[in-house]
Amino acid sequence: MAYFLAKTEPQKYSIDDLKRDGTAEWDGVRNPAAVNAIKTMKPGDTVIIYHSHRDAAVVGLAHAR
Repeated sequence: MAYFLAKTEPQKYSIDDLKRDGTAEWDGVRNPAAVNAIKTMKPGDTVIIYHSHRDAAVVGLAHAR
């Protein structure tokens, strides 16, 4: 199992949105290193959800599918 950090902007897609949706596809990522990291994710890997912006903080955990 691996661990990944996923940064979100809460006004665009928050941890509450992920909880509501149950699953999400991380698209629109332009940073090549981030794209490569997403491609290496395997089911069961832990994703640490980090909200950027004014109240920057780790806000929850998710699992790759």
